[in-house]
Amino acid sequence: MIKTICVCGAGTMGSGIAQVIASNNINVIQFDVNENMLEKSKTSIENNLQKLVEKGRLQQAQKNDTLQRIAFISSIKNCVGELIIEAVVEDKLIKQNLFDELAEINTDAAIFATNTSSISITALSSGKKYASRFAGLHFFNPAPLMKLVEIIRTEHTTEEVTDTLKKFTEQLGKTAVVCNDAPGFIVNRVARHYYLEAMRLVESGIADVKTIDTIMEATGFKMGPFKLMDLIGLDVNYAVSNIVWNELGRPERLEPSRLQKAKVDANELGKKSGKGFYEY
Repeated sequence: MIKTICVCGAGTMGSGIAQVIASNNINVIQFDVNENMLEKSKTSIENNLQKLVEKGRLQQAQKNDTLQRIAFISSIKNCVGELIIEAVVEDKLIKQNLFDELAEINTDAAIFATNTSSISITALSSGKKYASRFAGLHFFNPAPLMKLVEIIRTEHTTEEVTDTLKKFTEQLGKTAVVCNDAPGFIVNRVARHYYLEAMRLVESGIADVKTIDTIMEATGFKMGPFKLMDLIGLDVNYAVSNIVWNELGRPERLEPSRLQKAKVDANELGKKSGKGFYEY
C-alpha cells in the first residue's frame, strides 16, 4: 500500500493534487524549489479547506488534520516516497531531468508518474532505468473537484504499476480511466474541438466570448470553453494544442488558434495573470 507520496510542483495542479491526497488520509510531501510558490500553495490549500468548513462540508478538526498531513519542502533530497507525482512546467527536458534526480534518491520500487497533459509518456521514459514503473497520471483542473483521472501506460509500464495507480486513484474517490500513450491521450484529444471551434467562432465574428460560454453552460457544460481556458492557463492550453497538432501531422482541423497565440504573446494567460479572455 502507498503510504507516502511526493508531489513535485506547487502550482495550481500540484497544489490541487496535494490537497486531494491529504484529504484522503494520506501523507504527502509537496516539493518545489521556489519557496514563494510553496507559501502560495499552502495558503491556497488552507483557503480551499476553509471554504468547505464554512459550507458545512468539513469540520475544523478535519481541516487541521488535512493540513498537518502535508509537508512543504524546497529540498529535493527530501522528496522520497512510494509514489512520486510530477506536476511541473510542460517541458520535456525539465521533467526528464527531475525524474533522473528523483531516481537517484528513491528506491527501485518507487513509482514515477507525470501529470503532463500532452507530452508523450513514452518519450519521457524512453531508455530510462525506471521505464517499467513510469506512467502518466493526469488529473484535471481543479483537481479537488474533477473526478476523472487518466492513467496512461507505455509498452514498458508493468501491469502491477497500472493496477497500483488505478487502486490509488480510486482511493482518492476519483474515476480512473486507463489508456495507452497517444497524442493528447483521451480527453485532450477530444477537447481540442471544444476550444478550437469556440475560438474560430469568435475569430469569424459569429459570436462573442461571453455568448459562447453562456450557451455551452446552458446546455450542460460546467464551464464554457473560454472560462475553462482561463482557469487552465492559456499558455498551457496553447502548448497542448501545438503538441497534439504536431504529433498528428498538422491536420487543418486541429491548427492552433491565432487568437489564443496573441493572448499568450501578450502574457494574458487567464486567472493566473489577472487577464485572459476575461479580467480577474
